[in-house]
Amino acid sequence: MAARKKTQKLIHGIKPYEVKRGDTYMNESQLAHFEAILTAWMSELTSDTSRTVHHIQDETANHPDPADRASLETDMTLELRGRDRDRKLIRKIEDAITLIRTGDFGFCENCGEEIGLRRLEARPTASLCIDCKTVAEIQERQLA
Repeated sequence: MAARKKTQKLIHGIKPYEVKRGDTYMNESQLAHFEAILTAWMSELTSDTSRTVHHIQDETANHPDPADRASLETDMTLELRGRDRDRKLIRKIEDAITLIRTGDFGFCENCGEEIGLRRLEARPTASLCIDCKTVAEIQERQLA
């Protein structure tokens, strides 16, 4: 039986980090890895935003049919709502890049513990360890 090759899912075009023997948490190589992921992600979001602006500019035609006009306005509203979420996400990405440059990236802002490489690869803008995030979500549900 042939050995199956392990396929790695790329993270915004970047291969997952391969932990090496003797690696310390958030060493230069890991910080560079996460900065590359965050930069690629921000580039994707910025590109999407540019496409939206061009799309809206192209779709400014006056549609005489009220149903067509309403449909177009609904589509644009949804598109703009998505871009607003992207804008907020870009801000989080910028904050994460700042943390990388100050040496604070990868540590929980609540308890100071390591967030973990795999959690950060799944959610590069994570600022809480899984335990603190779980507690925060439970508290949010209780207040809702």
